Amino acid sequence: MTRPRLSAFSVLTFSALIILTGCFGPPAPAPTSTATAPTTTAAPTTSPAAPTTTASPTAPTSLPVTPPSTATAPPSSAPASPPPTEEPAPAGLPEQVAPLTIYYVAIDDNGVSGPLIGCGDSLVATATAPVRFTDQVRPSVETLLANKSRDVGLSGLVNVLYQSSLTYASGELSGSTITIWLTGQFMLSGVCDVPRAKAQLEYTAMAASGATSAQVFVNGRPIDDVLSLK
Repeated sequence: MTRPRLSAFSVLTFSALIILTGCFGPPAPAPTSTATAPTTTAAPTTSPAAPTTTASPTAPTSLPVTPPSTATAPPSSAPASPPPTEEPAPAGLPEQVAPLTIYYVAIDDNGVSGPLIGCGDSLVATATAPVRFTDQVRPSVETLLANKSRDVGLSGLVNVLYQSSLTYASGELSGSTITIWLTGQFMLSGVCDVPRAKAQLEYTAMAASGATSAQVFVNGRPIDDVLSLK
């Protein structure tokens, strides 16, 4: 009789084990399969990481920064272009109003009234009424050449160029030397008029330009060569 009880008890325990294993056995693998599921769903976390790699939008923000810097370059170079248009401006002299200085000769003055020239004569500076000009050399020489009177008023001074038919062509100041070009012919009264005529032209040109020496060309030739034929 004891045998059947033991077998019945063993059957019960066996069936209980089966039930327990049926209840507790399957859940164990489920967590492992769900544990792997999060790892597969972790892929979305890597896909958001892609936007971080596409954070290259920050590169476009650096690109717009460079165009402004290049855009500012032209303005800085643009002011460099105006200086060519400003260069002609210094070539022009400002307009002014002032008396002109014209030189005439004091015969036999022997250098008392001014620089000694020629045959013991003096060269004397005179002033005109105020004249409007930009280049003082031209109006000064033209005023001298336009005077067709031998005597300069009651001053006792003489203009030896009064018979000459000379025209002012141009002038150039180079350093401390003024060079003037004339056209036309000299008409002088004697040998002593040669240094007088030359001195009148040179000193008048130097006074107008502020130069310390002068060169005179007549019809393209030095005045010394032209006057040596007289």
